[in-house]
Amino acid sequence: MSFDDRAFRQKVIVMTGGTSGFGAKALELLAQERDTRIILGARGEGRAVPAGVEVLPLDLASLQSTRAFAAEVQRRLAGDGIDVLLLNAGLHGSKAGQVSAEGYGLTFAVNHLAHYLLTRLLLPRLALCGRLVITSSNMHNPPLKRLAPKELDLSEWAHPTPGGGGTGTRGYCASKLCNLMTAQTLARQPDVEQRRIDVIAFNPGLTGGAGGGDASPLRRLAIKGLTRTLFPAIGLFVPEFNMNTPEHSGRMLADVATGRLSPPEGVYVSLVNGLPTFPAPSTLARNLKAQNRLWNESAEMVGLDDAQGMVVPRKENSR
Repeated sequence: MSFDDRAFRQKVIVMTGGTSGFGAKALELLAQERDTRIILGARGEGRAVPAGVEVLPLDLASLQSTRAFAAEVQRRLAGDGIDVLLLNAGLHGSKAGQVSAEGYGLTFAVNHLAHYLLTRLLLPRLALCGRLVITSSNMHNPPLKRLAPKELDLSEWAHPTPGGGGTGTRGYCASKLCNLMTAQTLARQPDVEQRRIDVIAFNPGLTGGAGGGDASPLRRLAIKGLTRTLFPAIGLFVPEFNMNTPEHSGRMLADVATGRLSPPEGVYVSLVNGLPTFPAPSTLARNLKAQNRLWNESAEMVGLDDAQGMVVPRKENSR
């Protein structure tokens, strides 16, 4: 359902990751939508955002901050529903020694755990026919297979070891796999289906980002070098890895958020050569047992129990 279908009231968008990169471009476009209220979670103060956007403090490296943000959003809405929950913030990799406030690997904590918790806390406030968008990546199944997660190694991802699968680009790939698996699990929840909530995992393609404003100059230089050399070479053989401009990816993300762009089936929208495609996620991403395990163990990590959230239908015979 698009915004125009619900023009009888102000639409509410709650967003993360709107202060840099293609997320900032998406925010600019969403702020131009008529009768729309946007609440943005951002770390630090003095963030430059379009006029009218409400900025609340949110540090995704802290589950306490995530809970406080969710509580403040609900207080400000005062009973109004959320039409779009847009979870776009993320890191592009971290070292083994970089951990969240709760001691989890920083990339796993920011990209997956905090957004998982935010989803669980705010999902009951999503309006009928609302939309939940999670930014994933084609890097959940990277062309360099040594970077690809071979299995659900939650212990390593949550508590990375030097050179292990929870660090650097491998850790980033793992976190994007978690985003895509979480989206699929959400989409089949009975409450989500009954309320006709659309759940979409969006791959913006490569945009040359390097962790936003938190990336070190050395990391930015390294990413810039890769985007000008290795990635274009890979793109000759794997079109999914051709570069998109932040402006274009931002426009596509805004279209997904507003409902102008939706997958005909499933949850995955992936930009390939700048065009939206709707491929099947990787084999591991589609594994129902792995999805259920990720959901349940993530709940334990963020301190949720069955009474606080939804029970995942178990399908133990799935492969």
